[in-house]
Amino acid sequence: MSATSVGLKFDSQIPSDATTTILVGRKQTLLSAPGEALPTVLPQSLWAPLVGKASNPGDMGGSASTLIATSDGPAATVVAAVLPEPCSRHNSPFRPHAMSALVASPANEAAAACDHASIVVVLDDAAHAGGAACAIARAFPLYSRKKSSTAKKGGVTVSFFTKEGPLPAEQYPALRTAADGVRLAARLVDMPAEELTTTAFVAEAAAVTKRLQDAGHKIISEVISGEALRDGGYGGLWNVGKAAEEPPALVVLSYVPENPAKTVCLVGKGIVYDTGGLGLKSKEGMCGMKADCGGAAALLAAFEAAVASGLGGDALHVCLCLAENAIGPAAFRHDDIICFLSGKTCEINNTDAEGRLVLSDGVAHASHRPPKLPGVKTQPDLIIDMATLTGAQLVATGKRHAAIVTNDEQVEIASVAAGKLSGDLVHPLPYCPEFFRKEFKSQVADMKNSVKDRSNAQSSCAANFIHENLNEEFSGSWLHVDMAGPAFVDDRATGFGVAFVLALLGVAPFKP
Repeated sequence: MSATSVGLKFDSQIPSDATTTILVGRKQTLLSAPGEALPTVLPQSLWAPLVGKASNPGDMGGSASTLIATSDGPAATVVAAVLPEPCSRHNSPFRPHAMSALVASPANEAAAACDHASIVVVLDDAAHAGGAACAIARAFPLYSRKKSSTAKKGGVTVSFFTKEGPLPAEQYPALRTAADGVRLAARLVDMPAEELTTTAFVAEAAAVTKRLQDAGHKIISEVISGEALRDGGYGGLWNVGKAAEEPPALVVLSYVPENPAKTVCLVGKGIVYDTGGLGLKSKEGMCGMKADCGGAAALLAAFEAAVASGLGGDALHVCLCLAENAIGPAAFRHDDIICFLSGKTCEINNTDAEGRLVLSDGVAHASHRPPKLPGVKTQPDLIIDMATLTGAQLVATGKRHAAIVTNDEQVEIASVAAGKLSGDLVHPLPYCPEFFRKEFKSQVADMKNSVKDRSNAQSSCAANFIHENLNEEFSGSWLHVDMAGPAFVDDRATGFGVAFVLALLGVAPFKP
C-alpha cells in the first residue's frame, strides 16, 4: 500500500489555502450557486463565461479552468466542472459517474504537487450529499505500489452547498464515514492476493472490530477457519479454499443492541483470488481476479460505516466468506460431491463457479435454525448477499448497474430507490425459482453448481442456487446483489456496494 495517499477531508469550511478550487454541479445550479461557495479570488464577471465554456452536451459533462493571479501568493486555479444534463430514469439524478471523473484529474494533480485542493459540490438537492461524497471518494484510491506513491502529497477538502446555502456542519461526520468506507472497500479490492490473503483479510476484519470497539461500540467477533470449517459442515467454503496456502475462513461480526427492532445480516463473497480451480481460467480471464473479493470488501466497509454512524436500534451482522480458489493436488474436482451447511449436496460440474458455493454456506449460517448469529432469537428480518458472481451480470445489466434478485417486491422497490439515492445503481432480475431449479438438476446429488443451459438467465439462476441454501424455515426477506461489473472499472476498484447498503438500511448520510 502507498506510504502516502491523498488526504481527503469533508468540511463545511472551504479552506483558504487551496491553490486549486473545483466547483462541480449542473450548469444552472452552478450559475445559481451562493456567493460564499465561490472562491474569493474569482472575479464575479468570470464565473458565468467559465461555466459556459465547461458546458458539454455529451454524457460525461465537461470542465474548464482559469488561472488567477493573487497579490500575496501563488496563482490560483479555478475549475468549473459541469455535470451532463442527460439523466434517464435508471440513472442517479446527481450523475455520480460524471462527478467522479470530473474531479479526479485536477484534484489529484494539485495533490501530487503538494498543493491543497478544494472541491465545492453544488447540489440540486441536499439529500444527494451522501451519494456525492461517495462518488468523490472513488476518485482518490488508497492503494498504490508505484515508486511515486511514496512521495508526499497535498490534501483535498470537500464542501457541499445547495442554491440555498451551505450544508449544515453536523452532517459532515456521516459523509466522512461513508466516504472512508468506500475507500476502504476499494483498497481491499485493489490489493493483490499475495498481500490480501485470506489471513490478511481476517486481520482487516479484526481491525474494523477494534476501531468500532475503541469508539465505544460493542462488537462480537467469530472466526471459523481451516479444518474447523470442514468439521463444522461448511463444505462449500472448505472445499473451495482447501488447496490454497492460506486457509479459508468464515468471519462473523455482530452488532446487537438491546432489544433490536430489526435484524439484518450481510453475507459477502470474499474470494481473494480466483484461478478457476481445476477448471482453470485463461490468461486473459484470470487477470483481475483479485477483484473477486468485492462483495466481502464492500460489506465489511458498510458494516463499519453503518455501526459508526448509528443504526437506530437495529442489529447488524456481516458474514465474510473468505477463500482462495487455487489449483493444486488438494483442489476440489469436477464430479466431487460436497455438502453445504444447509444439508444439501452439490455435484461439482464447474470449479470456476465457486462463489455460489461459499455464499451458500454463508446464507445457511445466517438463516440457521437454531440461530448461529449472536442475539438472534428466530431469524434475521433481511439477509443480503453481495458478490462479484457472474460475468453474465454484465450482459444482463451492464457495467454500472448491479443486478439484484429478491423474494420480496418491496425490498426490490426499496433497493432500486437506494441505488439512485446512493449512486450505486441496481436493476432487478427475475426471481422465479420454479423456472430455474431444473438448470441444476443432478442424478446423484441435490443439485449441480453450474447451469445446464447457459442461455437461460444465468445471473438469476446463480442467485437461485444461493437462495436454495437458505434454511427451509426462513420466512424473512432475501436480497442478492451481483456487482461483478460495477465493482472494478478501468483496472481500479470502485468501492461499489458500500453506499448502496447504507442507503438501503437508511443510515446517515442517507437517513430520510
